[in-house]
Amino acid sequence: MPSLPRRRFLQSTAALAATGLWAHETRGQPPPAAPLKFKLGMVTYNVAAAWDVPTILKVCKSVGIAAVELRTTHKHGVEPSLSKDQRAEVKKQFADAGIVIWGSGSVCEFHSPDPAVVRKYIETCKEFVQLVADIGGKGVKVRPNGLPKDVPVEKTLEQIGKSLIECGKAAADAKVEIWVEVHGAGTSLPGHTKTYMTHCGHPSVGLTWNSNATDVKDGSVAEAFKMLKPWIKSCHINDLWKDQAGQYPYRELFRLLRETGYDRYTLIELGKGMPDVASSEEFLKYYKALWTELASRG
Repeated sequence: MPSLPRRRFLQSTAALAATGLWAHETRGQPPPAAPLKFKLGMVTYNVAAAWDVPTILKVCKSVGIAAVELRTTHKHGVEPSLSKDQRAEVKKQFADAGIVIWGSGSVCEFHSPDPAVVRKYIETCKEFVQLVADIGGKGVKVRPNGLPKDVPVEKTLEQIGKSLIECGKAAADAKVEIWVEVHGAGTSLPGHTKTYMTHCGHPSVGLTWNSNATDVKDGSVAEAFKMLKPWIKSCHINDLWKDQAGQYPYRELFRLLRETGYDRYTLIELGKGMPDVASSEEFLKYYKALWTELASRG
């Protein structure tokens, strides 16, 4: 993934702090809301993609990041291939650091017109379910990744939903959850998401809100949020400065999460990595300051 040179990156973040992009004038602003029930977490995609577990834990403790979603294929190596002893060691490392393993970020997807591909992903999802149960995590993130050509949309949405039922049963048996990321061309539309979740109907299967542009209508996410609210069990956030730019209403999203009593995590998931660990750590401190301001007011 492309990254900023260190000097340019630090100049950019310092400029954000100096101009108060996230720290709106408090005069005339609503007072801070009641203490937040939800906390800030992180997906290892992309900032921490090249970090091992000790580095992830060190940075999270330094910044004050409470939980981690361990995306597959990253350097941390927390994968279904781990032995029983290795799984126990990962669980212990996180517990000793006081950082929550939120879950595994798999790339299991169920929209393919090829039944063999769908079956393979269902079985892989079950492997991640057992991994998460063994390491003390909460859930497995899965996703759709688009609508196949030459297949009726309703047929694909029904297939996704019914495939998730088997995953949900495995998750329930292991006492964890499945979180379907609102993701993919076409499949990220809130109306389509509602359709496949209705076809699923399993109580152990919920959604990861993904902060997509397709959530926004007339500058608001209220309509999409209301539509998907019954299933939201996790939340990915990305470029928080889009709120100030009028591109994504994070302040409104956080208010809606507060109003619904959401008490889980909003997890940082950025499209680009940073040049090095030190720069990432500094960036994340600025990010948390912005998150705190947006999440606490509005």
